[in-house]
Amino acid sequence: MSGHSKWSTIKHKKAANDKKRGKIFTKIIRELTIAARLGGGDPESNARLRTAVLKAKDANMPKDTIERAIKKGSGGIDGTNYEEFTYEGYGLEGVAILLEIMTDNKNRAASDVRSTMTKAGGNLGANGCVSYMFDKKGIIIFDAKTLTEEKAMEIGIDAGADDITCDDKNVEIVTKVEYFDSVMKAFANAGYNYISAEITMIPNTMQDVSAEAVEKNLNLIDKLEDFDDVQNVYTNMNLPENYKV
Repeated sequence: MSGHSKWSTIKHKKAANDKKRGKIFTKIIRELTIAARLGGGDPESNARLRTAVLKAKDANMPKDTIERAIKKGSGGIDGTNYEEFTYEGYGLEGVAILLEIMTDNKNRAASDVRSTMTKAGGNLGANGCVSYMFDKKGIIIFDAKTLTEEKAMEIGIDAGADDITCDDKNVEIVTKVEYFDSVMKAFANAGYNYISAEITMIPNTMQDVSAEAVEKNLNLIDKLEDFDDVQNVYTNMNLPENYKV
């Protein structure tokens, strides 16, 4: 199993917790709004919006909520003007942390992130200090009970997948961003339904840390993700093989 697979598993379990807290709807609405503002309100011609709609549907967001967020972004309804940018820094024991921010108040976002990082033993760094450690990729995850590794290779490689990893529970397909849609459609046409699909940042180098630092870094990430202004948090922390998610 590749290094990012285990972190992807954590991310998706954490996302389920976010749903219970209602946080995920706020983050998806912001993504829908800014995607529509930047690329227009038609998902067919706006790949970023298409991915955001997909994520909204996966989260069981009501159709009228999705449409309202898109209208806000495309100018149909007066709405909040969000800024989009990244923060970069480090957690405990040199772990890289990359944050995607969407906010209507940059000063508030900066203050919340800086304070949280400092209290948890991390620190913010200059732009570019860790972003080079990550690559933007598409990740599509299937249930291993319904999709074999052999079939995944057959469909995925032909459609343009970069990497395919499997374990007892999941089959994970990694793609370049430009092939994300075509790979998803190839599996859909073959009759396979995904568990999750997203454009994300995958670490190209992993950082080993102590068991104590793992828990403290995960706690830091939890606190950062609690802020509505923090859209996504990525890390290159390598989890021990025996670590229980």
